[in-house]
Amino acid sequence: MRSGHRLGHLLGHRLGWRFGWLWAAYGTSALGTWLAFGAFPLIAVQVLHAGPTEVAALSAVGTAVGAAVAVPLGPWVEFRRKRPVLITMDLLRCAALLTIPTAYALGVLTFLQLLLVSVAVASADITFRAASGAYLKTLLPAEDLLVANARFESTSWTTTIIGPPLGGAAIGLLGPVATVLADAVSYLLSALGIRATRGHEPRPERRETTRMRAGDLLDGWRYILADRALRPLFFNTALFNGLVMATSPLMAVLMLGQLGFSPWQYGLAFAAPSIGGLLGSRLARPLVTRYGRHQVLVASGALRALWSIGLAFLGPGTGGLLLVIGVELGLIFCCGVFNPVYTTYRLERTATDRVTRTLTAWAVTTKGSAALLTALWGVLGSLLGPRTAIGLAGVLLLATPLLLPRRVAATGSEPESKTGPEPEPESQSSPSRT
Repeated sequence: MRSGHRLGHLLGHRLGWRFGWLWAAYGTSALGTWLAFGAFPLIAVQVLHAGPTEVAALSAVGTAVGAAVAVPLGPWVEFRRKRPVLITMDLLRCAALLTIPTAYALGVLTFLQLLLVSVAVASADITFRAASGAYLKTLLPAEDLLVANARFESTSWTTTIIGPPLGGAAIGLLGPVATVLADAVSYLLSALGIRATRGHEPRPERRETTRMRAGDLLDGWRYILADRALRPLFFNTALFNGLVMATSPLMAVLMLGQLGFSPWQYGLAFAAPSIGGLLGSRLARPLVTRYGRHQVLVASGALRALWSIGLAFLGPGTGGLLLVIGVELGLIFCCGVFNPVYTTYRLERTATDRVTRTLTAWAVTTKGSAALLTALWGVLGSLLGPRTAIGLAGVLLLATPLLLPRRVAATGSEPESKTGPEPEPESQSSPSRT
């Protein structure tokens, strides 16, 4: 118990030792994820000799099917204690990932197994993120949620900076499945960290009936669309994230193919700017304190849409490399400010008994739109060329600020319709993301 208090003192500060364990668990699994960044496509190409179509399917199909699998899990998880769910999802991801180095060692690894593991991990990831938001809302008072979200965001960008280079070195020394094994172990350690949070968590009560209805599967979307504040944020984030993700494969084709950048330059161009996310996440709370949540949300949400158009003017050599780093630095800095503010507001705005379903619907839509737009932009890249397709995405991103809420409504305000959010008592704590 003393070790838990010491860890909470070092990591959680005034947020308490239970948050300290949760934060440590998040950081461990995030580092494992970034250590294994790109591991599945690499294994598919180097071990299974897969072609471009199979590699694209591994990313798009795994994400899309995983999102579809996660849909019924949202309402199921809503009325269960969240800490056991989080531990179960971590252990599920650990077990699924461990099958890959095991099959590789036995010489029986197949592309179908990679695809099935990617589906299992994607669905567990969505469920984990949705349940973690609800769990954090019970763990901390409302006034601490922005601090917690900023720390998660800062941790995410820190692991983004150090994970891929370390993972690349591990693959070079130990082989293509080394980082997958490390990722599996990170989920096991995360499960142990979440278990160490302890404490009593009351079992949520279903208001109407103990049986899950078919309508519950769509309840998250109905809740979002009925709320005048969540609705524009929902469309804004789905479109913004989808367009940004859609250009990633085209940037790889443009930089590594047509412009002749080396792999280390390509990695540097996207790893170094993550420092901007770390800085932005640290500034989020001071900016909100000084200028107010609405001003920071709208300003950072609008500014993050201005950068990507610059990638259409990418050229070869040092100048082109510096252009990519500059554009990504500005984009990621704005995202680093925006993300903790918006995730905190989303949790505060969502009623306690709707958090898991709402976050599941949000994550499923975001991942689904990213998969769809990535496939569409792959076709546009083939027809128009990667540079033109990247420029088109940049132009469309300029319009995404129009979807930001004109005014951030107060938490617990009246819904627009009877199917929308219900007011929460002022004494309840609020949400966030892990």
